[in-house]
Amino acid sequence: METVERLIRSTQELLWERGYVGTSPKAIQVAADAGQGSMYHHFSGKAELAKTAIERSAAELRATAEEQFATDGTATERITQYLQRDREVLKGCRMGRLTSDPDVMTDPVLRAPVDQTFRWIRTRLAEIIAEGKQNGEYAESLDAQETAATIAAVLQGGYVLARAANSDEPFELAIQGLVKLLAGVTR
Repeated sequence: METVERLIRSTQELLWERGYVGTSPKAIQVAADAGQGSMYHHFSGKAELAKTAIERSAAELRATAEEQFATDGTATERITQYLQRDREVLKGCRMGRLTSDPDVMTDPVLRAPVDQTFRWIRTRLAEIIAEGKQNGEYAESLDAQETAATIAAVLQGGYVLARAANSDEPFELAIQGLVKLLAGVTR
C-alpha cells in the first residue's frame, strides 16, 4: 500500500477512535508507518489530511448504504437491510462520532462532508419511502422526509445509547423497534 493511502487510512481510523484533537500528526505518522516528510509531501498539514480522510469515510459510508438501498425488494425490506447490516456498534458511526468533535464542527471545511453525508442518507431514505408510498406500501399520509429524519436519528441515537451502556443491546433494541414501526406503517 502506498504511503499516501496508509496516511489516509490511518487518519480515518484515528479520527474514528480519538477525534480530531486526539489525532496528532505524530500519531498518524506512527499508525501509517510514514515519516514526517512523507506526510507533509502529500498533505499541507493535519487539516488537509483530516479533510481527505473524512471525505473518504463519507464516500465509503454512502457506498455501503447504497448497497442496501439499491437492492431488490420493498421499501421496508431495503431500509431494514440498511438498518440491520453489520456494524461496529460500540465504535459508533464514523460520521456520527465527528458531530461531537467541536474542532470538526466549527471548521466549515471539515464539517461539510459530515453534513453532506447525513443529508444524502436522509434524501435516499426519503426517496425509498416515497417509492413505497407510490407502490402502495405506505399510507399517503406518511411524510417521507420526516420519516427519513426519524430513521437517521434513531440509528445515530442507538449508537449513543450503546456506547453509554458499553453494550450493543440498546442499539439492537432501537433498530428492532424501528423495523417494527416501519412494518406497522405499511398498508
